[in-house]
Parts: sequence; structure tokens; C-alpha cells
Amino acid sequence: MSPGRARAGRTGGEPGAGGGSRTGGASRTGVGARRTGAGRRTGRAGRLAAGALALGAVAALLGGCGIRSTSVPVDAGAAPSRVPCVVPGGGETRAVPDSTTARVYLVCGSRVAPVQRLVRLPEKRPDFVGALLDELQDPPGTDEETAGFASAVPRDLRVTTGRAGDPENALRLSTAPDRLPEFALAQVVCSYADTGIADDDGAVVVGGPAGGEGETLRRYECDSSLRNDPEAAETAGTVV
Repeated sequence: MSPGRARAGRTGGEPGAGGGSRTGGASRTGVGARRTGAGRRTGRAGRLAAGALALGAVAALLGGCGIRSTSVPVDAGAAPSRVPCVVPGGGETRAVPDSTTARVYLVCGSRVAPVQRLVRLPEKRPDFVGALLDELQDPPGTDEETAGFASAVPRDLRVTTGRAGDPENALRLSTAPDRLPEFALAQVVCSYADTGIADDDGAVVVGGPAGGEGETLRRYECDSSLRNDPEAAETAGTVV
């Protein structure tokens, strides 16, 4: 073999070896790239798993505090009443001598609502003011109770018309209004406001016993806020 061919052979061998080396290097680089992609996916999965564990830990802490986790917004408002607050048949009453019909407000769920009552006027006390209070103190009838009605007016509560110097049609209760249960005061205010005792604006003036605690007269309106939130009765009245 001539030296020129030998050199040519070596020269051809070297590129072959070099090309093989480059080909092998490219193969290893491809494997490295795949391994790098797999590493990224593994890292992402790890982060997701860590996040899930963190959420689980938070849920466990909330559960330990007596708070239930939820995936939907929670309505913090009052639960809707499931009672109908409507007397079957509309509560119609038949006329009876020495009596009159009136709308009496009773407690139903978280509010006060009217029912139709037959108010009797006893011979020994033919005053509508006291007779209406009697109706508020009487327990609900069967139909009223089934419809969800009740009364919070104390049995020992008494009412009289105002003393000399009081505004016309003012009412005096035996217990100061601010000492009555809020629902009871809402019942009293709304029941009398729905009669001729109310003034031209549909409000009633109510106070405690003359000369006693809570004698200050206050003007109350049976508006929607009082009917739907009887607890508002505590601050509803305005001083006369």
C-alpha cells in the first residue's frame, strides 16, 4: 500500500471516528433533553402534590376549630322560614253581637304577621283597647298554630288609655315598652296601628305606667322593618 493511500485511509478513518463521536454525542444530548423534560414534569407534579397537602392541612385545622370547609359561598343571613304564616281559608270570622273583627299581629317564624280575629267586647269592659290586648294574649287557635303562629305578649300585661296631658289616643302599658320582649312590643304596636287608635300616619303612641319607670311616651310605626325584624322594636320608637 502506498503512503498516499495510507494517509488517505487514516484521514478517512478519523472523520469516521469523529462523525461517530458526534453522532453518539447527539444521541446522549437527546436523552438528556428527555430527562430534563421529565424532570420538569416531576417538579410540577411535586408542587401540585405539595399544594394539595397544604390545602388538606388547612381543612384539617378548620375542622379542628369547628368550621366546616365548603366549596360554595355560605349565606350568613337568616335561614328562610318554612312555616306558611297563612291561616287556611284566610281566617274568616262570622259576625257576633257585641264584637268586631280586627287584624291581630302574631309571631310567625322570625317576623310578625296578621291574622283575622273576632274581638269580643265584654259588658263589664266595653273598651276595644283592652279587648284587643286580650286577643294578643290568647294562645293561637288550631289553624293558627298549624300555620306557625304564636304570641310573645305576657299574660300579665295591661293597657289603658293615656292620662291627662297625654296625646290623644296614647296608650299606657303596665310594663315599660323597652322592658317587653321585642316580639311582644312589635305585636302590640302593629295590632293597634291597624285600628282607629293610630294617628293619621298610622303610628301609635305608647308608654309605660304614668309616674313609673319607662313612662316616657314614644311614637311607633308598624313599618316593614319592624314587621320583618321585631328586634328593631328596641330602638324603633321616637320620643313624643
